[in-house]
Amino acid sequence: MFAFAPQRRSRKPSLTPMIDVVFLLLVFFMLASQFGKDAAVRLSGAGSGDAYAGPPRLVQIAPDALTLNGNPVTLEGLAQALQPLMTQPSDTIILRGSDAANLQRLLDVAQALQQAGFDSLVVVE
Repeated sequence: MFAFAPQRRSRKPSLTPMIDVVFLLLVFFMLASQFGKDAAVRLSGAGSGDAYAGPPRLVQIAPDALTLNGNPVTLEGLAQALQPLMTQPSDTIILRGSDAANLQRLLDVAQALQQAGFDSLVVVE
């Protein structure tokens, strides 16, 4: 009498879209979260317009050596070697890293100088 279409088998729902959404949320929260506060090193003096005054204070940073105005120094002796060149702790000290030196080495030198009381550091190429 009536010709109905044959019954279809019921399909299982696909989990692929739900897995995609879960991974997108996972990536979003991983990128948006903060895993910890890094220590910030404040480098001042750059672009402030202050004129450079006094004797040269150029610290060249290599992976395994430091030089102050061309004379080799150690990281521990750097602050002591800078004392005769400084009239006040706010005098500018120029830091220049070599091509082989990594950023961590530069930050170690900057932190050592800041702990010694020198607060005006400028990084140049």
